[in-house]
Amino acid sequence: MKPKISIIVPIYNVENYLGRCFDSLLTQDLKNFEIIAINDGSTDSSMKILKKYAVMDHRIVIIEKQNNGVSSARNDGISQAKGEYIGFVDPDDWIGPQMYKDMLKIAEEDHIDIVMCTYIREFGTHSKEKTFDLPERCNYFHDDVQNNIMRRLVGPLNEEVANPELLDAWGTVWSKLYRTELIRKNNIRFIDLNEIGSNEDTLFNIHASYYAKSFVFLNKPYYHYWRANNTSITSKHNPHLVSQFGKLYNRVEGFLNEKKLSDEFQLALNNRISLNTLGLGLNTISKGNSRSFIKQVNDLKNVLNNNRIKRSLDQFELKHCSMIWKTFFFFAKKRLAFGLYIMLMSIEVLRKTIR
Repeated sequence: MKPKISIIVPIYNVENYLGRCFDSLLTQDLKNFEIIAINDGSTDSSMKILKKYAVMDHRIVIIEKQNNGVSSARNDGISQAKGEYIGFVDPDDWIGPQMYKDMLKIAEEDHIDIVMCTYIREFGTHSKEKTFDLPERCNYFHDDVQNNIMRRLVGPLNEEVANPELLDAWGTVWSKLYRTELIRKNNIRFIDLNEIGSNEDTLFNIHASYYAKSFVFLNKPYYHYWRANNTSITSKHNPHLVSQFGKLYNRVEGFLNEKKLSDEFQLALNNRISLNTLGLGLNTISKGNSRSFIKQVNDLKNVLNNNRIKRSLDQFELKHCSMIWKTFFFFAKKRLAFGLYIMLMSIEVLRKTIR
C-alpha cells in the first residue's frame, strides 16, 4: 500500500537521541506512513540503532551515504519519498502521537498544500511552548498564502519587528506537512549550509509558500524541539556567518526579483537583515569563539559596518520596538560595538537563565 506520508529524518551522530525520536514516530496514531532515515555518514552507533529499528518495523527505509550535510540528506529523502505528503523530523527531536494524524486529516479533507503546527522547546530540565498569538486554526488561500505566510517568512513588518525572537518561528520545516506534488512539481530543494550558513528551512519555505495555493496554521504544539544538544550545528560558533548570510540574502532577493514581488517584500527582507544583527552578534560572542574580548568587539564593529547590514539598519524603524530592543538597535544603527557587546552578553545570560 502506498504510504500517505513520508517522514524524512536526516541522521548524523545522534546515538543518544535516536531511540527517543523513532519511538515517537512508530507510536503515531496514524499507521500508513514510511520513515526515510538518511544516515549521513555517522561515525557513532546511529547506523546500528537504525538497523535494529528497521528489523522491528518494515515502514523504515534506510539510505546510507557519505557525510554531506543536512540539506543534502533531506534532498535525498525528497527524491525517495513515496507518500502523498512529506514531513521532516530532526533526529534529536520527537513528536506527539496525534501530530501526523491530525495534520493529514486537515490536508486531505480541505485539500491543503501545507499544514503547520506549533512546538515545545525542550531544555532537558524544563519545557517551554513557543506561543503564537493566533486562534487555534487559521486558513490562508491563494494570494493570502503569499501575502501573509511567504511575506512573513521573508521578514517582519510593522509591529512584527517588536519580537526578534519570533523571526524564524514560522520558518521551520519540521513543524509542517507538505503535499509532495507541490515540492516536486516546483523542484523545491534545500540549499547547502556551507553556502548560506543557516536558515535553509526558511529559504525552503519561502519557495514552498510562493507556489502553495493553501496553507493552514494549527495552533497546537505537537512537535518537541530539543534545545539541550550542545553538538547541534546551531550551537557552534561560525566565523563565516556574515559572508554566508550575505549569500542567503542574495538568494532571497533574487527570488523576489524573479517573481516581481512588491516593494513590501523588499522592506521585509531589509527588516530581516536588521534583526539578524542579533543572531550575528550572539554568534560573535558565543562560547565557541576563542578570540579575545577586544577582537570580539572589533568583529562586532566589522559586522555593523558590512555594507548590506549597514544599509538595512539605516532604514530600520524603531517605533514598534520595546525599550530594550530600541536600545539594542540604537547601538547597532550607530555602530557602537562596545555597547552592543554588553547588551549581547546580557541577552546571552538571560537566554540561559529564563528561556
